[in-house]
Amino acid sequence: MGKCLSCYKASNAPGGCMNESSNSLKNKTDKQNSTIILEQEQNMPLATTGVNRNFNGSRKLSSRKNSEEIVADNCPKSSPSVSKRHFHQFFGNKVANAEEKQMKRTLPLETKLDYLFDKYKDAEDEHFILADGVERLCSDLNLRPDDFKVLILAWKFNADQMYQFSRQEFLNGCKVLDAENISQINSRLSECVAELKNDPSQFKNLYKFTFKFGLDRAGGQRILPIDMAICLWKLVFTLNKPPILDRWLTFLQSDKTHIRGVPRDTWNMFLNFTETIGNDLSTYNDAEAWPSIFDDFVEYENDRLNQNVVSSDAERQNSINEKCKTDSGVIPAI
Repeated sequence: MGKCLSCYKASNAPGGCMNESSNSLKNKTDKQNSTIILEQEQNMPLATTGVNRNFNGSRKLSSRKNSEEIVADNCPKSSPSVSKRHFHQFFGNKVANAEEKQMKRTLPLETKLDYLFDKYKDAEDEHFILADGVERLCSDLNLRPDDFKVLILAWKFNADQMYQFSRQEFLNGCKVLDAENISQINSRLSECVAELKNDPSQFKNLYKFTFKFGLDRAGGQRILPIDMAICLWKLVFTLNKPPILDRWLTFLQSDKTHIRGVPRDTWNMFLNFTETIGNDLSTYNDAEAWPSIFDDFVEYENDRLNQNVVSSDAERQNSINEKCKTDSGVIPAI
């Protein structure tokens, strides 16, 4: 028999069987989408998906806040020693010192030399290093003020006067030495000593400079006082001492000599004199154009040698007489 009216109405009612089919299809689609989402989440990092696992193995999606908490829990907490504040505390000074050293290395040479000069300059006259500053400079160089290297330093600085350096002399001298600090100056001075031993022309320049260096230029002095000349002769011949130097200095201080000063020509000629005359003065020729004081020196030395010969002969004869008297009781006739 056909469908009853109630069944017919139910099948043709709006939203009837059609609605049931639609709901079934929708449920099936949602289940598929959920499956796809879960499969995708399985391949994604936990921190990204925000998925949390329960103790029973099931999973659930957490809120963004819970996800952030999970990430925070999985990350190591910052140690105070690596915090920004502690970084600056422990490393800030080192960085600052490194920057300061780098800045000093990149400063112009003249600026570096100005800083070095200012360390020793006079408190009242900033354009000069005077006696106190020279002593401090020598102390930093581990030198005595009367050291031979100090004379070399003054020579390289082309100093106009003893116990003082002008700013320009200091700057120019350091450039000549190719030095920008105390350590380099000391090293260059040692190199200069080695050069002077093997280069007569360099030593001659130093020797001539020494006369000018010993003068009191401010007082208009043109002749070295004898005491100053003797000190400077001892100093400048520190490396290669001439055989006759001691006898020459003894002569200058003897009663036979009445000179009170040494002029430039005598100073310069003495170097030639030491290179020409032998130890016994036998090659000296008084006809040559030597200063008269050299004639006096050779005469003084010859007299002294003759006196020594006579004294030696007399002493020898007295010794013989004493021996003969002891043997025979008679003194033989000479």
